[in-house]
Amino acid sequence: MVVGLSTLVFLIFLGIILLSSMIRILNEYERGVVFRLGRFIGVKGPGLVILIPIIDRLVKVDTRVITLDVPPQDVITRDNVSIKVNAVVYFRVIEPAKAVLEVEDYLYATSQLSQTTLRSVLGEVELDEILAEREKLNMKLQEIIDRQTDPWGIKVMAVEIKHVDLPDEMRRAMAKQAEAERERRAKVISAEGEYQAAMKLKEAAEILAQNPITIQLRYLQTLSEIASEKMTTVAFPLPLDLIEGLLYRKKSD
Repeated sequence: MVVGLSTLVFLIFLGIILLSSMIRILNEYERGVVFRLGRFIGVKGPGLVILIPIIDRLVKVDTRVITLDVPPQDVITRDNVSIKVNAVVYFRVIEPAKAVLEVEDYLYATSQLSQTTLRSVLGEVELDEILAEREKLNMKLQEIIDRQTDPWGIKVMAVEIKHVDLPDEMRRAMAKQAEAERERRAKVISAEGEYQAAMKLKEAAEILAQNPITIQLRYLQTLSEIASEKMTTVAFPLPLDLIEGLLYRKKSD
């Protein structure tokens, strides 16, 4: 009786193990690549998947967008500037069978490919292009990585350059260049303002020369403004024609 009970417990335990190895439940974002005696037989899921114990083997593949952080890479640009650049790659598995059959570890392979592509692409451009045309470089990186990972059943959604670490001497040189550029713009703006002011004064002088009476009106307006100011010393501007008349009369006497 005891032997029979032990056998029953063993059979129940064995049945639970076999049942757990037969049944797999895959989430909506998961797919299962099934092998039977080492041969690929298909992709299963999501939901309940029934396997033959010992004979079948299932490899889970996540089909959600994966965020892959590319560590800082040493890059020498085309103009011989040594920088460190890191990036982030967004991709997803669209063909789980290829991701398992065509490459040993698609995550590691995509990471290594992203690092080498980042160094290769940025090494072909100058530093100014990396700083000013980052969007164009992101698109180029995405295109290259997506094309090379396509045989693995992977779709690269986006590649973003995160940070460009410049040497200290390069930072100082760029700061001086920016300061010089700001001074140049300030001088250009100041000269442009003086030029416009001079042109306006020229136009005003031409208008006053055409109507001499306006000079007298302007003179009277100036005297009125001086009279309204509370000053101990007042300077009266005299018209040039009046001074010339006095000088001419003195010579005549």
